[in-house]
Amino acid sequence: MAEHRTTFQRARSATVLLGPAFVAAIAYVDPGNVASNISAGAQYGYLLVWVIVMANVMAGLVQFLSAKLGLVTGMSLPEAVRDKASRPMRLAYWGQAETVAMATDLAEVVGGAIALNLLFGLPLLLGGVITGVVSMFLLLIQNHRGQKPFERVILGLLGVISIGFLASLFISPPSVSGTIGGLVPRFDGTESVLLAAAMIGATVMPHAVYLHSGLSRDRHGQPEAGPVRARLLKITRYDVGLAMLLAGTVNMAMLLMAAHTLRGRDDVDSIETAHAAVQDTLGPIAGLLLAVGLLASGLASTSVGAYAGAMIMQGLLHRHIPLVLRRLITLIPALAVLALGVDPTRALIISQVVLSFGIPFALIPLVRFTSNRRLMGDDVNPRSTTAMAWLVVAIITALNIALIYLTVSGK
Repeated sequence: MAEHRTTFQRARSATVLLGPAFVAAIAYVDPGNVASNISAGAQYGYLLVWVIVMANVMAGLVQFLSAKLGLVTGMSLPEAVRDKASRPMRLAYWGQAETVAMATDLAEVVGGAIALNLLFGLPLLLGGVITGVVSMFLLLIQNHRGQKPFERVILGLLGVISIGFLASLFISPPSVSGTIGGLVPRFDGTESVLLAAAMIGATVMPHAVYLHSGLSRDRHGQPEAGPVRARLLKITRYDVGLAMLLAGTVNMAMLLMAAHTLRGRDDVDSIETAHAAVQDTLGPIAGLLLAVGLLASGLASTSVGAYAGAMIMQGLLHRHIPLVLRRLITLIPALAVLALGVDPTRALIISQVVLSFGIPFALIPLVRFTSNRRLMGDDVNPRSTTAMAWLVVAIITALNIALIYLTVSGK
């Protein structure tokens, strides 16, 4: 009995330490993912199932390295960059990171506005304002109550997102053979390459890489080398693994739903038309859950994005702007896009292209720092991990260059 109680206590204490990876994982189920995954399924059926699997495996490695950097060095990734860079380089680096943060915020606010339009018929601009205001309240929780209550709220929204997008799989299960066949890596023309790049660009997101290092450091501190740090790193592996498994399952559900329900329909060219098609095919409940999942995705991800932006500025420039004020500043570009009447789904896609520019700036320093023995000590990356990490950087960078080229050239 005593041994059972000790095992239970260990499991419970380990569970309490989980959380930072689930906050970062919100970036992997944001409105940009919804747009790219539904487009992939509607246009190519099960063809790109393998991209979801590959993207989440790569994201898991990247997020673990980010969390490890924070735990071992006591620095967030932006702080580590600041420590190694000259002032002009820091300013340039911050400029691109800030641009990426605004593009992220654009996608999240537009996604929330689309969801409110689908649910209540609200004008997109009003929906964007409401999304921004609600996200401010979520940030106030973090500001006044600390990280753990903020994590609980985000975890609750992640649960809503999961239900919203997984429900369709139970209402109308997809083809098992089609899903298994989609695990074989292949493309079908230029457009499928573009969509694959967009799916990966929407999955491995720069702000999540920056944020996770800070979340891990703030939650666990900087334990000295030894049993405590080893245990925290082990728990972090589980934290990242479980978070990526959940995010990957939700992303897979989006694609499988579209492949099963929307494949071959000529009227699916946006999130709004996809929602209408799901409602027609699977019924109003499925349509409602899809819209609710999208709304939760927009609200959670815009809060996490603003939090990441504040951490980036603090780390690189040692300048602190209150989260709520920052929320107001970064909300302006998104509201301007909605006020100008830009097609919201197109705005989502363009935001993913802008994000693509920032991915190498986050990944290359991360791999270099975690492979530096002087910085990481005995917790430096093994050579095999470093090799895999550089391969991930190469694949993601190449695909995002392809995404940028194909989008700009219109091919």
